[in-house]
Amino acid sequence: MYDQPRPDRSAPVTTFDQMLERVRYEGAYPTRERAEEAVRTVLGALGRQVTGEERVGLAQCLPVEAALTLTSQIPADEKLTGWGFVKDLADRTGASPAVARWDVGAVLAAVTRLAGPDLLARILRQLPDGYALLFGQAQLLRPQPVPA
Repeated sequence: MYDQPRPDRSAPVTTFDQMLERVRYEGAYPTRERAEEAVRTVLGALGRQVTGEERVGLAQCLPVEAALTLTSQIPADEKLTGWGFVKDLADRTGASPAVARWDVGAVLAAVTRLAGPDLLARILRQLPDGYALLFGQAQLLRPQPVPA
């Protein structure tokens, strides 16, 4: 029982309501319900992409309700690029890609604050190209070998 990872309780705990208010502010959503809908759909989609220790670490940083949404999803066999992630979310929700991208940006801005820079860097290393921009980070390109 004591060998299980525990969240760092020295950091202030964010409640689900506080997270929803942050997402509502970031996304300029008219209601709390609309913000909650965005949180649940985006975190569900993210739960299909993030695996391993990064998934566990992210779940520990989130409020319980958000962590359950993230971890209730079975990880996908194939990782989607950042654009593929947005497109898949749009297809699943029936929203336009522009609305899906807006929702992703609003939710992942809140997730970025909760995860912190170290965990976020580990998550981004695990995911294919295109996610850094979704998390509001610079997308650094990997050097490509020069053909001989």
